[in-house]
Amino acid sequence: MRIGLYPGTFDPITLGHVDIIQRALALVDRLVIGVAINRDKQPLFPLEERVAMVQAECAAITAKCGGEIVVHPFENLLIDCARDVGAQIIVRGLRAVADFEYEFQMVGMNRALDATVETVFLMADARRQAIASKLVKEIARLGGDVSKFVTPAVNEALRTRLDRMKA
Repeated sequence: MRIGLYPGTFDPITLGHVDIIQRALALVDRLVIGVAINRDKQPLFPLEERVAMVQAECAAITAKCGGEIVVHPFENLLIDCARDVGAQIIVRGLRAVADFEYEFQMVGMNRALDATVETVFLMADARRQAIASKLVKEIARLGGDVSKFVTPAVNEALRTRLDRMKA
């Protein structure tokens, strides 16, 4: 069984993430979405809400496309997470050249830690290349419309979270 791991903070999950998930499903038998606990990033959404959002979006994807998706929170090294879930492939999405430089370093480090785990890069769809969770949060925080970048459920979750923070 080919198992792929697509890691990220997913704070929040965007249509760019959804695009990569749908295409990664064609490459593996099981796709594990690794929701990272990254204390340095200070996420807008707590882990439990990020996991729930990813699970909801993945349920919609599997209903539409089929395939097997598992959502797995993790806080350890990415390569250790890959071992924990039995992944032979790490899936990474690329938006621009700046992403590649960082990812290139990560691949080198991960290969030094475990050369049996391969990294596969998927370019974001041209319509989704500019989408970044950080920018989506900033636009939403400033009252902008993010409906082009996230699903309706995630848009509602963003509005609710930001409204609670203002109160």
